[in-house]
Amino acid sequence: MLIQSPWRADFPAIAALQRQGQTYLDNAATTQKPQALLDALTHYYANGAANVHRAQHWPGAHATQAFEDSRRKVSQWLNGGNCGQVVFTHGATSALNLLAYGLEHLFNPGDEIVISALEHHANLLPWQQLAERRSLSLVVLPLDADGVIDPGAAAELIGPRTRLLAVSQLSNVLGAWQPVSALLALAKAQGALTVVDGAQGVVHGRHDVEALGCDFYVFSSHKLYGPDGLGVLFGRTEALGNLRHWQFGGEMVQQADYHSASFRPAPLGFEAGTPPIASVIGLGATLDYLAGLDTQAVIDHEAALHAYLLHGLQARNGIRLLGNPRLALVSFVVDGIHNADLAHLLTEQGIAVRAGHHCAMPLFRHLHLSGAIRVSLALYNDSADLERFFEALDQALEMLR
Repeated sequence: MLIQSPWRADFPAIAALQRQGQTYLDNAATTQKPQALLDALTHYYANGAANVHRAQHWPGAHATQAFEDSRRKVSQWLNGGNCGQVVFTHGATSALNLLAYGLEHLFNPGDEIVISALEHHANLLPWQQLAERRSLSLVVLPLDADGVIDPGAAAELIGPRTRLLAVSQLSNVLGAWQPVSALLALAKAQGALTVVDGAQGVVHGRHDVEALGCDFYVFSSHKLYGPDGLGVLFGRTEALGNLRHWQFGGEMVQQADYHSASFRPAPLGFEAGTPPIASVIGLGATLDYLAGLDTQAVIDHEAALHAYLLHGLQARNGIRLLGNPRLALVSFVVDGIHNADLAHLLTEQGIAVRAGHHCAMPLFRHLHLSGAIRVSLALYNDSADLERFFEALDQALEMLR
C-alpha cells in the first residue's frame, strides 16, 4: 500500500534526516518544523529583535504587534476569542504548574482533585503535590480494557467534594481519545473547575474550546509543529479570575513600591519577565501554515497511516499492543524481549522511536510493564517510513529471539 504525504516537502528536516539515514517516528514527543516557521524565526532575528510591550521604539512596537498577532491566532485556532484568553507559558508543564499554584487558595483539607490513571506526569505531579500541600484527596479515575477512562466509574467517583477535574484529551501512551465532554459535564454538575491537557489532542484535528466547555485548556507548541520552550494556557474569563499570581517580576506588574505592588490581570499578569518572543511569533507562523491545509485531508492521511501501522504490528507474532489505539500512535511490547533492547537495535538501524515509560510511570505500573516501544505519526510521514520501520523491526526481532 502506497501512502504519500503531500506536505512532506514543507518540512526541510525530513529530507535532512533521510540524508542522515534516519526515519523519524517519535512525533508524540516533538515534531519537525515547517519552512514557514523557519522563515518567521529568521525574519524576526534578522530584522531586529526587541522586547515586547514596554519599548517605545519601532523594533519594540514591531515585535509587540507580531507577538499579539500570534496570541490572536492561537485564540482563533481554539475558537476561544468569545469566551476567554490565551496566556503564553514556557511549556504545557509550566502552564499546569501555573494552574496548580494559582488555584491553590481555593482548596481546603478534604477537598478532592480528580485525574485519570493514564495521565502524563505533567498532568499528575502538579496536582499530586498540591494535594500534599493542602491535605487534599487525589482521586484516580480507572480505565477500561481499551485504555479509555471508564465513564461509569467516573460518575461514581466525581462527587460533591470534587473541586477540580484534570484529564488528558488524548493519551500519549494508549492513543485513544478520552470521553472528555462526558467527564466535564460530571465535574461541572458538582461546581468543579475543569482542566483539559490537550498536549497530544491539539495536534490532531481542530478543537473548539467554547463548545468543549472546559475552564482551562493546555498544550505545547513543539508538538503542534511549532517552536519549543512555549506553552499555551487558554482560560475562560471567569476561570482566569480565580487565579492568583504565582511568578513575579517585570511585565506583569502594574504598580510597585518597596513594600507593596499591584499586578496586571490575565494574560500579561501571568507572563512575568521576558516571554519567549521568537517562539510565540513562530507559533503564529505555524498556525498560519496549518490553517492553509485541508484539515480533512490531514485527518484522512493520518488515519490511513495509523491503520497501516496497526496492520503491520498485528501481523507479527508476539507483539502486544497497549490498549486499543485509535489514532496518531501505537505503543507495544514484545513477548520475552525488553523494550530497551529492541529500541537499541532499532536505533542502530536509523529508526527514531520512543522507548520506556513515556512520562507515565503509574500507568505502566498499573499495566505491570516496565515500559514499551511507541511509534507516533505526523502529517509528513508516509508508508515508506513505516516500511523501513517494519524491516528494521523484523531484523531486530530475529536477532533477539
